[in-house]
This record gives sequence, C-alpha cells and structure tokens, in this order.
Amino acid sequence: MADRNPASDPAKAWDGQLVTRWLDARIDAAAREQAAADRRGYGAEDDYDKAAAEEWVCRNLRKAANEGDQAAFAERIKQLLARDDYPVTGAHDDRRVERNVRATLRKIAKMTKANEGFENTLRYQ
Repeated sequence: MADRNPASDPAKAWDGQLVTRWLDARIDAAAREQAAADRRGYGAEDDYDKAAAEEWVCRNLRKAANEGDQAAFAERIKQLLARDDYPVTGAHDDRRVERNVRATLRKIAKMTKANEGFENTLRYQ
C-alpha cells in the first residue's frame, strides 16, 4: 500500500477561489445574522457580536485567500491571532467580540490545515 501525499492529491489541491467564495458566502451570511439579531433587540446582542466577529475575520482573510497560496493564508491567520485588539464596528461587548474572533480564526485555521470544509457554503461548519 503506497503512502498518499495529500498535497499531491488533485482532490486536495488548495483552491484559493473556492476559499474566497466560502469567505464571501460567510460575509453575506454574517451580515444577515447581524441584521436579524439587531431586529431582535437587546437579548440578541451576543448573536450580533458573534456574527460581527465572523464577518470581520472573513473580510480580513479575503485578500490572503485571493493570493491563492495555502501557506500565505495560514500565515495571515497567525498574524490575526497575534493581534491584541480587533476593531469591530458596532460591537456591543469588546471582550465577547475578541473571544469570537479568536474562535473563528482557530476554526478557519483547522479548516485550512486540513484543506476541508470550504466547499460547504450552505452553513458554517
């Protein structure tokens, strides 16, 4: 039985355009989630902050995804994780947003490392 290298497997090749489409889909979904949470009012501030954090992350990763290189995309995630603050407009609780930004970045980092999940644009993993 021969060892298979995932990097040489054409089904596992990094597709920057696919990642960009996934990020765009998540940006649109996060904007809809923010609007829905805003309509629900005070009790939905956590949902609003979570969606705002996800939108911020996806917008900040979009350029790296367009470059088409998995290593550059992973490096951008590391750079964002190393930041001390995340200026998200309209956030209700900065600590909650920071926690959600970091959680979203870690989730996307796992997806990037495994190169899986970007084909599913219907819902977040």
